[in-house]
Amino acid sequence: MAPTTAPVKEDEFNDVVEKLAKFKPLGFTLKRGIKIAPHKSAEDRLPPSTKARYARHNIELPDGYPVIPAADTIPKFADEAYKIRDADYAYIERAKNADPEKKALFGAAKEVKDLTKHIGTEIVGLQLADLNDKQKDELALLVAERVVVFFRDQDLSPLKQLELGDYWGQVEVHPQAARLVDGISVIWQDYFRDLGLPISFKNSQLGNSTWHTDLVHEHQPAGITHLHNDAIPSVGGDTLWASGYAAYDKLSPALQKFLDGKTAIYRSAHPYLDRENPFAGPKFIEREHPLVRTHPATGWKSLFVNRPMTVRIVGLLPAESDLILNYLYDIYEKNLDIQVRFNWQPTKEGLGTSAIWDNRISQHNAVWDHEGKEARHGTRVTSLAEVPYFDPNSKSQREALGLDLN
Repeated sequence: MAPTTAPVKEDEFNDVVEKLAKFKPLGFTLKRGIKIAPHKSAEDRLPPSTKARYARHNIELPDGYPVIPAADTIPKFADEAYKIRDADYAYIERAKNADPEKKALFGAAKEVKDLTKHIGTEIVGLQLADLNDKQKDELALLVAERVVVFFRDQDLSPLKQLELGDYWGQVEVHPQAARLVDGISVIWQDYFRDLGLPISFKNSQLGNSTWHTDLVHEHQPAGITHLHNDAIPSVGGDTLWASGYAAYDKLSPALQKFLDGKTAIYRSAHPYLDRENPFAGPKFIEREHPLVRTHPATGWKSLFVNRPMTVRIVGLLPAESDLILNYLYDIYEKNLDIQVRFNWQPTKEGLGTSAIWDNRISQHNAVWDHEGKEARHGTRVTSLAEVPYFDPNSKSQREALGLDLN
């Protein structure tokens, strides 16, 4: 005879749930046997170039850098996290207002050079802090066409970076991410390594160092992201991007036809608790989006998948979904001709480098080959975009440009 279990009273259950909610966020771990210094001590470890940037722009560091949201302010339950941004908001696609020839943007630059045939452009001799609205619109269109655009030798305030992000969409404020201020995330793997991220030479595909797309679980996922690195290793520390337009064009017409109109489930990177069953383990935010989405500015189709956060294709058996998704991930990750690898080194000492890319049409991967022996630090601002959609009348990039489809 099976043992009987005494029923749990509702008030006892609620008490346990409340205690669980007071724990540190799921995924927050420390190395065993290592004592972490007080949080504010990280300020003393800031790279000199980062300190100089902040000083030039009168940025006063908060009490404890980077700012980590207090545990009692972070949503612990999935239903709380869902509510953070669960309603439509008005999104303006700035690239639609742009001059297709981009005369204002290109005319102010010393040089504009494409880094590969399909993805990546570098603009030389232009300060992002000085852009007017016309140039911002044209830059948004260039990013929509070339996926990622680079600017070296930038003297850029983090607050100006935030202002640019606000122009291109609603700036995402992550409930768990380390930050300078709300909307400006700190990208500093050396610091996070000390907090428990077990990244090493033999285990280098962790954190940002894996192919991924940002914030796919949002009701209106990420559009333009702007990462400004102000501390850069002398060798290494590169980042790669891959084009979703080109990934779609790599597929056979039959597979394209099969995927067009399909949807998939996308999950958050950070886990939460299920309020109804808090002992069931981590629960992620999940939302359904088109597997192939249409970019509102170019009208081109893009393959919208990434290995860590695409859960399954709706309507298929798990084995079918896994088989197809793994093939699609490989398209992004293994085709070097649809990727660009960028080294962040500026040409002028003491200045930083910016990369501005469109998450709707890309994946990226930060390479950790410098192994933390030299500092790599940056600030990131992400602008959320439209509710993803698929237009059955839209064309692929190669089809729209009249290029060979074979």
